[in-house]
Amino acid sequence: MAVTEQTDREAEARKRAKYLTGLMWHAGAFVIINAFFWILDAWGAGGINWSYIITLVWGFGLAFHALAYYIDGRQVEDRKTREYLDQ
Repeated sequence: MAVTEQTDREAEARKRAKYLTGLMWHAGAFVIINAFFWILDAWGAGGINWSYIITLVWGFGLAFHALAYYIDGRQVEDRKTREYLDQ
């Protein structure tokens, strides 16, 4: 029983670390690529300033990615399952 619990905790920790790594890559790509777009927009010849639209839309996606990481870490599904089973 203790071995199974330990392997379950280890699997959960690995899953959580993988989510964090994915979030970090997403944030890094967001910063680098959006900085490039903002530089292109600043060098532009006075046309439409479009970089803020990309940053805004991608920022929403990044925010939801971070929210999913945060909610998963709280293990809401497991806690609610136990709560419903106890009722």
